[in-house]
Parts: sequence; C-alpha cells; structure tokens
Amino acid sequence: MEKRNAKPPHEVVVPGELLDSDGARGGRYTYERDGKLYSSILGIKNSSRNVVSVVPINGCYVPSTGDTVIGIISDIGASNWTVDINAPYPAPLHVSEVPWKVEFGDTSRYLNIGDVVVLKVLMVDESRKIQVTMNDSHLRRLKGGQIVSISPSKVSRIIGKSGSTIQSLESTSGCRIFVGQNGRIWINGDDENSEIAAAAIGYIETNAQIEDLVEKIKIFVEKKLSKTEE
Repeated sequence: MEKRNAKPPHEVVVPGELLDSDGARGGRYTYERDGKLYSSILGIKNSSRNVVSVVPINGCYVPSTGDTVIGIISDIGASNWTVDINAPYPAPLHVSEVPWKVEFGDTSRYLNIGDVVVLKVLMVDESRKIQVTMNDSHLRRLKGGQIVSISPSKVSRIIGKSGSTIQSLESTSGCRIFVGQNGRIWINGDDENSEIAAAAIGYIETNAQIEDLVEKIKIFVEKKLSKTEE
C-alpha cells in the first residue's frame, strides 16, 4: 500500500520551519527553541549521523549526467565513500567505481575524509539520487594545491570560449588549474602565484559580464606578479 504521508527524499524547508529531528542535534543553518529544531534559511533538509542541518539552495550545484566535478570525501563506509560535491545532497562513490581493487572494509586505505577527488556524474535519477565514478583516465585524487569555490553559474565564464580565459590565467600565473562544473576550482603552483590566481578567479566571478575579460585578467595577474617582484 502506498504511503500517502511519506516525505520527499530531499525536503525543501523555509526559515522558521520545524525540522522533524527525532532527537537529533542541530547542524548548520538551524536553531533551537523550546527543545525543538528549526531552519534558519531557505534550503534542503539534510540528516546524517544524528545531526540535522540545512543546505542553502542559493549557490548550490545541481548535478547533471556527464558533469566533471571536484568532490571532497566526507564519510567512509565499508564499501563506499560519501562525497560532498557542493550539491544539496551527498554523492556515494562505490568501490566498483574507483580504479583500485578495494577489499570490503578497506576503503580508508585508498581515500580518507578530507581527500579531494575529480569525479564524473554517471547518473541522476528522478529522486535526485546521484551516482559518481572515478573510472576514467582524467579522474583522480588531487594532491597539494588549494581549492577555491565560486557560484556554479559562473563556471562557463571562468573557462571562457574554447577555454580561452582559463588558458590565459594558467599561462600568466604559472599555475595548473582545474575547474569543476560544480563551482570548485583546484589551483596548484607556488604559494604567491596560487594566491594571485585565486584573486584573479574572484575578479572574474565579480566582473563576469565585462568585455575583453581575457585581456583584463592578463593585466590583472601581471600587475600582481610585478608587485611580488618589487
């Protein structure tokens, strides 16, 4: 028999809405009043490990099949990892979707909490359940470098037409840069140049609509570099 009162798997809540916490602790964007938990923002309710939190809708990444994203390992199971891909809901990565032969219960030998990985979205079903993979030559764990985050809506401007903007930024800054379609960007270079590249990415995000952006970014980075040489 169909359960008419079943809640959707990813429940949208509004500010001040009571969260059905079942004794769980309050996480991000929640507050407690008279022993009950409430949402402080418009977002999606998330329950994990006896903690109820709310994920903001604004600025979240909406996954699509085929997207290449940068994820951060947030939890480990016996046969899978949970990956934060900046979406309103987590993405499980099963041991069958990594390039290593992982024995049951041995997952932490290969990826640990906090590790940063490049993944591809294999599938998003009607209930918004995500399937991701690392089984491709360009998908890997990222070592070193730093991660900066932008609005996913600005990713195409960071990359530029045929990759023109990001190629120019890599060339002038001397950094390796990878842009995930979920709004996370990996920058790898020496400390000063990485900070300049990160600042340039912030400049692009803020000034995404201006003309001659590639040339303006080149000038921006060169001015920053010349100051570090003084």
